[in-house]
Amino acid sequence: MSEIERYKIETNDEQRKVLLIYNPNSGNGMFLRYLDLIISKFQDRGFLIRPVRGASGEMLDYVFSHIHVEQYRQIIIAGGDGTVNIVVNAMMKYGIDLPIAIFPSGTANDFAYYMNIPHEINQMIDVALGDEFVYADVAKMNDKYYINVAAMGTLVDVSQKTDPNLKNTIGIMAYYLKGISEIPNLHAIPISIKSKEHTEDVEMYFMVVMNGGSAGGFRRVAPESDIRDGLLDVIVFKKMLLPEFAPLFFEVLAGHHPHNKNVLYFKTDELFLESPEDVSTDVDGEKGEKFPLHFTVLHNKLKIFYSEPPEITEEELAERYRHRVMV
Repeated sequence: MSEIERYKIETNDEQRKVLLIYNPNSGNGMFLRYLDLIISKFQDRGFLIRPVRGASGEMLDYVFSHIHVEQYRQIIIAGGDGTVNIVVNAMMKYGIDLPIAIFPSGTANDFAYYMNIPHEINQMIDVALGDEFVYADVAKMNDKYYINVAAMGTLVDVSQKTDPNLKNTIGIMAYYLKGISEIPNLHAIPISIKSKEHTEDVEMYFMVVMNGGSAGGFRRVAPESDIRDGLLDVIVFKKMLLPEFAPLFFEVLAGHHPHNKNVLYFKTDELFLESPEDVSTDVDGEKGEKFPLHFTVLHNKLKIFYSEPPEITEEELAERYRHRVMV
C-alpha cells in the first residue's frame, strides 16, 4: 500500500486530525521554519495537521465554532504565554475539550517552563506524539480565563511598554531591564483582599495570583504552586523601602520570598480584590480585567501533553540560580 493510500484510509478515521494554532509574531518568528518538519513528522504517523494562523481572535472564534471535535486528537499551540492564553479562552468559550500540546516560541514561555516542555523542536514533537498528559487547573479572573498568572500593580505595564524588537533581540532580559527602569516610579496602591483564608487591607506595589509557578522569567515566583491542587497562589509585594528591593529580588530568584516580611503569600480557591484606584492588570501577558476582581479556579479542566520532569537536587537548583545571578 502506498503512503498516499495509507494516509487516505487513516485520515478518514476518528481523531486523525491535529489542530496547530501558531503565532507567527511570537519570539523572533523562528517557529515558521519548523512548520514543514512538524507536518511531515505527524503525517508519517498518519495524522493530518490543520495549521491555523492564530494572530486573530476572530479566526479562532470561527475555527472553534465550526470544529468537529470527534475528528481531532489534540490541539498544538505554538507561541508564548499570550498565545496559549488566547487559545485557552477560545476553548473555554466554545466548550472544546481536547488535550493540548505546547510548542514554546515566545519571549518568556513561563507556563511551558513550569510544565517542563522541552525547547528543542524534535523533543516537542515527541511529547506531542506521545501518550502522556496531565490534568491541569484553569484560573478565572472575572470573565477571563488563564492558566499561568494574573498580575496587578504598577509593574504590570512593563510587558506592555517593552519594545517588541528588544524582546525579540534579547528575550526575557528586556523585561528585567524595563522593570529596573520603572522602580523609581513605583507608588503604593491600596487594595482590599478578601478570601476564606485571608482578609486584609494593604498597600502594595505589585501582586500576582498564580495558577502556574513561573512569571516574567522568574522561575520560582510561586515555589509552592501545584497546577493540579485546585488552588491559586496569591503573592502580594507590599509597600517597602527602596533599599529593601534588592535583597527581595534575589530572594525571588531563589524562591525564598514567601517568608519575607514584605510579602504576603497564601493559597485559596476564591478571591475578591477591590481598590479605589484604577489598577493595571495582566493575564498571561495579555491585558486583564478591570477592578473589582473575582478569582475562581476550574479544577482539572485541561489535559496537557507533557514530559516527565528530570530529578533535580537542591544543590543543582542552587547552582542554576547562582549562575543566573552571575550572568
